[in-house]
Amino acid sequence: MTADAHRGLFARAADSVVSTPEDSRPAARLSGTFSLPRAWCASPRGLVLLGAFPLTAFLAWGIAHAISVIGSLTGGDTGSMALPWLASFLLLWWVPVSWLERPRTASPQAQAELDALKVTVQIPVYNEAPDALRACLQSVLAQSRPVDRIRVVDDGSVHGDGTAMTYDAIRAELFDRAADHGVEATWDRTPNRGKRYAQMHVLAHDDADVFVTLDSDSILDPDAVAEGLKPFSDPKVTSVAGQVVVLNHDANALTRLTNLLYLPFTRGLRSAQSVLGRVTINSGTLAFYRAHIVRDAAGVYEHETFRGRPMQMNDDSMLTFYGLLAGDTVHQPSSLVFTLAPERWRHYLAQQLRWMRGTTVRHLWWLRYMPANGIVFWATVAEYVHLVLGIAIPVVLVTDAGLRCHLGALAVAGTVIGTAMSYLMALRLFTVRRSDMTLRQALMLFTLAPVATAWRALLLRPMYLYAMATCHRVNRWGTRGGVEVGLG
Repeated sequence: MTADAHRGLFARAADSVVSTPEDSRPAARLSGTFSLPRAWCASPRGLVLLGAFPLTAFLAWGIAHAISVIGSLTGGDTGSMALPWLASFLLLWWVPVSWLERPRTASPQAQAELDALKVTVQIPVYNEAPDALRACLQSVLAQSRPVDRIRVVDDGSVHGDGTAMTYDAIRAELFDRAADHGVEATWDRTPNRGKRYAQMHVLAHDDADVFVTLDSDSILDPDAVAEGLKPFSDPKVTSVAGQVVVLNHDANALTRLTNLLYLPFTRGLRSAQSVLGRVTINSGTLAFYRAHIVRDAAGVYEHETFRGRPMQMNDDSMLTFYGLLAGDTVHQPSSLVFTLAPERWRHYLAQQLRWMRGTTVRHLWWLRYMPANGIVFWATVAEYVHLVLGIAIPVVLVTDAGLRCHLGALAVAGTVIGTAMSYLMALRLFTVRRSDMTLRQALMLFTLAPVATAWRALLLRPMYLYAMATCHRVNRWGTRGGVEVGLG
């Protein structure tokens, strides 16, 4: 296909996206046969009623163990497992708190101020599938709240044979359509130095008020920018995390599982942290920052090291860390972005290992630099306590003769509680309505929730222990040696 033909497809796709009432939002056409999906935040009121039973059981379980602990301390049975079970319950504080999250809004006066902000979207590119990159750029130009500037940095992409992957046709499309929309666009190609250098190559001197970081394999809902800016009506807010949903959710068993595995973090812990204004990790898939926070980090952010090695991962958590030091960090569930999840097991496991190693390093940063009387510090401590209890409780149950005879009953109780908690968290699936997922697909995912819980316990937890032991390998990216996944 010629460059002119590409430009024609690009123009028709970008011009076809309109903002409509959520009950009638269409899927907008993209180049080829792909359609740009829509998504919007749904009210959780009805879901709270559905979750009332498991939530009540969860609370009753905690209260019963609290009473048992009090009894032990006042002369009762001191050999029971009530105390560790109670500690486990308290460490899941974020499960009920996450249901208190609501999208942040702006008054008419504040909205006028938000509309006047200059917004730059930065997209680092490395060995991206051309169709995914094209869709990403189209979604930025299709925003109901136009952005002012798009800055693409190609971090030295190469084909499998080592020759340069230049995306010439896509670059030409971007410049043509950005000009039609009155949006400034730049596209630089740099030697391969990593995502942080690609970001700061343009952001260190950009004069915008708000920076939006967007991964090149992600597609914005047309209202994503408009919704993501609303929390900045509060002057204390320094960064905003968008809500991430899996685009290729029905590609295979792995992407279906990934859809469920995202929930405890994206719609669980992160939502609970947002209620408190202390989100610790904005996903690099879509995040918003007051620009001065990022500009002030130039020269330091790119050169972070751990044990003498350059940090090539967890760029998103580092930018969020800067935001935490300066103010409140929140999640905006109504700012939605679709992302491509790994479709091959090798890619998935490498990605998980990279995330786990980076998070381990960031935990050390939070313990060292966050206030000892603050939520982030103690939430980090709680996470490690939970990790220790997850190992210690099974060991005690197996080795203690007095408890071993109750092992079967405890296993059944643990399975029932775990299943109830799985379904309670999986209800969060229905807090997002999307044009690319049928109710039948959502219900099928919901029924598989315990599978995701077992996957976390049996594979991801041991993998996390390995990542902690090898967290010094932060200079190895581990993925994207070539194009990993596309829209096909």
